[in-house]
Amino acid sequence: MQWFGPPNIKPATLNAELDVRPGGRYRISFTRDDGEYFEAGGTYREVVPNELLVFTWAWHSTPERESLVTITLKPDSDGTLMIFHHAQFFDETARDNHQRGWSSFLDKLDAYVA
Repeated sequence: MQWFGPPNIKPATLNAELDVRPGGRYRISFTRDDGEYFEAGGTYREVVPNELLVFTWAWHSTPERESLVTITLKPDSDGTLMIFHHAQFFDETARDNHQRGWSSFLDKLDAYVA
């Protein structure tokens, strides 16, 4: 909650409901400064604490366009290496939009842990 979301989010609107276990579901929602509402959710497929997280991802506006996110964590000298992979996009536009979005989220994470 401290770093998730795009840079133009209204912080008070960020909401996350997480049941982090194989078969568990999640829902994340937020509103941007311009008032546009976003909601995404999915199901956790694999959960290995401190190592692996695999889950489906779909926006509430296009639930039929489900994609797959895999996050792998590995020890790396003084810290942790995170490998983030998002695949199975509906089309190239969706891929490109998600790349921009996740990049901004991860920039916020980097600043948060610095």
